Amino acid sequence: MSIYGYVRVSTRKQKLDRQITNITSAYPSAIIKSEFYTGTTTIRPEWEKLKKMLRSGDTIVFDSVSRVSRNADDGFANYQELFSRDINLVFLKEPHINTEVYKKSVAKALDIEVNTGNDAIDEYFAGNMELVNKLLMKLAQQQIKVAFEQSEKEVTDLHQRISEGMREGRVKGSRIGLVKGTSLTTKKSIDCKKIIQTHSKSFGGSLSDDEVIKLCGCSRNSYYKYKRELMN
Repeated sequence: MSIYGYVRVSTRKQKLDRQITNITSAYPSAIIKSEFYTGTTTIRPEWEKLKKMLRSGDTIVFDSVSRVSRNADDGFANYQELFSRDINLVFLKEPHINTEVYKKSVAKALDIEVNTGNDAIDEYFAGNMELVNKLLMKLAQQQIKVAFEQSEKEVTDLHQRISEGMREGRVKGSRIGLVKGTSLTTKKSIDCKKIIQTHSKSFGGSLSDDEVIKLCGCSRNSYYKYKRELMN
């Protein structure tokens, strides 16, 4: 039985390091499969290759449910398919929907109900075990689907906040991101600091560090350097 770690980012400018570190810290022997994928396409070659090579009892580890798919329906469909194939799914940020959690819950519930000590009741539930199993899975599926729907909402909200922040920056005359072909200059640092002061939560704005980094169009190291300079 093999353990795989699946990591995904939306663009090649984004880094996979954080996801990989999180997965390998929890599962050092995990075989990492990486993907660059955007919401404008449903083509994920590495994901499809991974699904084809999986065998019963194998495990896939994700940093979060958002790495399975940006779309809740697609993510839930993948969960159901892999669960039915006896593939273990582990979500580091949402452990309550790990397949192992539901396998244990279902097994425990069936054991309690079937072994009541009353022959008539045991016989009844033995004949309806499949029905009970389906009922339990329906309840489990509701919670799983909610997790995927919440993940999709968070991605949508993030994109909306970034768009609003960029629009606000243009209104105020701030330059958003780097102009193609330009290099990092003193003017660049001035522009980034202006964006940080306007939008960062650390200075009373509404955006997180990751969101402001996207607005600035600078590297993570440069961003925190500018932020430290502003705080000093």
